[in-house]
Amino acid sequence: MENILDLTRRVLTTTPARWQSLISALPEDLLRRQPKSGEWSALDCLQHLIDTERGVFPVRIRIFLAGKDSFPAFNPDAEGTPAGQRSPLEMAAEFTQLRQAGLEALERVTPADLSRQARHGELGLVTLEQMIHEWAAHDLMHTVQAERALMQPFILGSGAWLKYFIDHIAL
Repeated sequence: MENILDLTRRVLTTTPARWQSLISALPEDLLRRQPKSGEWSALDCLQHLIDTERGVFPVRIRIFLAGKDSFPAFNPDAEGTPAGQRSPLEMAAEFTQLRQAGLEALERVTPADLSRQARHGELGLVTLEQMIHEWAAHDLMHTVQAERALMQPFILGSGAWLKYFIDHIAL
């Protein structure tokens, strides 16, 4: 794979604009709609991204760069913030602001730093490079998860075309 620092920066840079577009184009009730009971709505996904920008990825970069030997795991169910407290526009604005700070943290990482190691509270010994890969994958995964939640009413109303969406239905 090409330079992971550059590729991750590119992925992380696109996410706020994707969210701004979704938030400005779609009604709040659709953004808050869970695909099924117990699954995250689009706004739940955005809130999780806010939580991880605030207290996980940039914090972990600082831990790695400071040479600390461990950091705790993050449990979104226990440590996450409920999505219902603010408007979608406020959430998207906060995410955009936090992401800028996250990108600034990523800019401090050099290729020589990628081999730095620390012990994750749940996973054991990990490298900074692995965590940076995870950050990009995490961003994309939760954006796809949000879009899957948004798809559900459209899929269910597609009639004869429903068969084309079987892999995407939240059962």
